[in-house]
Amino acid sequence: MIDKKTVNGVLQKNVALMSKHTEKEVGMMPATEAPLPSVEQVKQIVTLVKSIIFPDYFNRRQPDETQRSYYIGVHMEELLILLTKQIAHGLQFCEDCEAIRTKEQVYTEAERLALTFIDTLPEIKRQLYTDVEAMFDNDPAAPNYGEVIFCYPVVNTMTHYRIAHKLHELKVPVIPRIITEQAHSKTGIDIHPGAQIGDYFSIDHGTGVVIGETAIIGNHVTLYQGVTLGAKSFKYDEQGNMLNVPRHPIIEDHVTIYSNASILGRITIGHDSVIGGNIWLTHSVPPYSRILQSKAIDAGFQDGAGI
Repeated sequence: MIDKKTVNGVLQKNVALMSKHTEKEVGMMPATEAPLPSVEQVKQIVTLVKSIIFPDYFNRRQPDETQRSYYIGVHMEELLILLTKQIAHGLQFCEDCEAIRTKEQVYTEAERLALTFIDTLPEIKRQLYTDVEAMFDNDPAAPNYGEVIFCYPVVNTMTHYRIAHKLHELKVPVIPRIITEQAHSKTGIDIHPGAQIGDYFSIDHGTGVVIGETAIIGNHVTLYQGVTLGAKSFKYDEQGNMLNVPRHPIIEDHVTIYSNASILGRITIGHDSVIGGNIWLTHSVPPYSRILQSKAIDAGFQDGAGI
C-alpha cells in the first residue's frame, strides 16, 4: 500500500497544476465569463423539434387535432425557453457581435433568433417529409414509412442537419455544429451545418458519408455509404491564414453517387448523372454523365509470374 501522505501529495500537486489557466487555455476561451452552451440541453432541443415535426412517432398519438395542438404547444414553449438560453450562451463565441454587450441585450437577441427559428419549423417539416419519401422510394427493403422514420439513420441525421442549417443561416454560433456532431457521433454521417441540401435527399446505409461546409446539393440526390463531398485544396491569404471560400462540390438534381466515391473541390456534377463506387473525381462532369471504373483485367499467373 502506498502511504496516505504520498497519495495526498500527488493529488494536491496535480490539482494545483491543473487549476492554473494556461496561456493556450485562456486563448481558446471566449472573453466573457458567461456559462457555456450545454450539450445535454442542445440534445433536448433536437428531441423537442422531433416531437413537434413527427408528433405521432415521438409522442403518444393524438388523432384529435385539439389534443395534438395542446401537446405541440407545450413542446414549442419549452423549445423557445431552452433555445433562447442556449443561443444566449453561444453568442459569446460570435465574432461580430460588438453591439450585444449587456446580459439583457444578449437575451433579447437570443429570443429574437429563437422565435425566427421557430418560424422556420413548418419548412423544416416539409423538407424532412420529402427526405422520408425519398428514402422509402429508393429502398425496396423499406416496408413502410414508419420504419424509415423510426429506424433509418438518414432521418435522424437529416433532422439534426436541417435544424442546424436553419440556425447556421441565422448566424447562431457553435450551437449548429454541436447539433450536427451529435448526429455524426451516433450515425457516422458527417454533414456540416453550412452545406446546402435540397428536397428529397436520400442516403442509403450512410456510414462514413462526409459533406463539407460549402457543398451545394440539389433535389432528388442519393448518396451511398462512404461518399465524400470534400475539398481538394485550401486557399490562404497573404498572412498565411486559411480562407473560408467555396471549396466543395456542387451536385445538381437527380444525381446518384455510389459507395466510397470521393468528389473533391469546387466542381459541378451535372444533373441526372451517376457516379460509380470508389471513384476519385476532381473535375466537373456534364449532365447525364456515367462515371464508372475501368473494367478489371482478368489475368492468370503461370510458372511463378506475378510473384
